[in-house]
This record gives sequence, C-alpha cells and structure tokens, in this order.
Amino acid sequence: MNELSYSLGVSVGLNLKDQGFEVDSIEDFAQAMHDVLGDNDLAIPAEKVNQVVNEYFTRLQGKKAEEMQAGQKAFFAENAKRQEITTTPSGLQYEVFTQGQGEKPSLQNQVTVHYHGTLIDGTVFDSSVQRGEPATFPVNGVIQGWQEVIPMMNTGSKWRVFIPSDLAYGERGAGNAIPPHTPLVFDIELISIS
Repeated sequence: MNELSYSLGVSVGLNLKDQGFEVDSIEDFAQAMHDVLGDNDLAIPAEKVNQVVNEYFTRLQGKKAEEMQAGQKAFFAENAKRQEITTTPSGLQYEVFTQGQGEKPSLQNQVTVHYHGTLIDGTVFDSSVQRGEPATFPVNGVIQGWQEVIPMMNTGSKWRVFIPSDLAYGERGAGNAIPPHTPLVFDIELISIS
C-alpha cells in the first residue's frame, strides 16, 4: 500500500463526511477519482458535474435548515410553557432576573451592557462577562432581537433573552461560532444609557 495515496484518499473522504456529503456509490466515486487522476474521459461532462454537486449541496442545506427550524420551533414552544417566560409577538422570549428602576433606552441611544451569549445547547460564543469588561454600542447597530428587547429594559435590569434565528443571524449565521438558522440565548444586564 502506498501511504501517501491512501492518506490522500482518507483526507478527501473525511472532508466530504465533515461537510455532510453522503456518497451513494463508492464504486462510482472511485471510478471518478480514477478517471480524473488518470486523465481519462469523464462519464459525465465537467459542467454537468458542477450542476449535480450544486443541486445536491442546495438540497443538503435545505434539509439542515428544516431540521434546525424544527428544533428551534420545539425549543421555543417548550420554553414558552415556563411561567417566568414572556413571549413577544415576534417570537422573542425573555425572563426577568432583576427589574431595574432606571430609564429605558431608545433605538437612537448608546448603551453599556454586560452580556453572556450562548447557543441553546449552552455553547458560549461571546461574553463581555468572561472578558471582564462591559460593551458599549448603539442600540440600532445590533441584531434585530437586541433592537427589540433593549428598549423594553429599564437601566439596572438583568434579563435572559431567547432570540429566534430570524431575529439574530438567520440563514447566513455568523462565522463558525453561530451556524445558520440558530437561535441565541443572552443574559443581558443593562448598565447605563448614553
């Protein structure tokens, strides 16, 4: 066995699996690799190959999106059953830990907050709390879910907010930290308005 050839095959196979591709016929896959690497005529023209792969990738993304949406819908339906949860017309949910007595900001204000952001499975993707320094930003410069909830909070409040994906990063996600169609959970402490 040639170790390099085998290792290249393993690398290609692992890469395909990591991306979620399923090879229906290992024989056809091996034949295609043989034809390409051996400079043989292809059984399917190259332009058709791109079309087939793109169509498969589109179906795969659609399937993943449906699974994420179903999981998200079930999570929010179950979460809404908790007595301490309030659900807004947009589907955003929140739980009040501390109700502050200060002013409420508008979309035009800048606010200083401490926050801790996770996925619904608890994976932390961003946290001013962990950095040990609050963040200051314009309310109208953040995701839609924050634009909805921050003006509802009095200064001094601390809430846990559950944001549906369409009020967060939607179908595009945000880098590797937040996949497409992912709802977010934030603990937000509204410290001040400027």
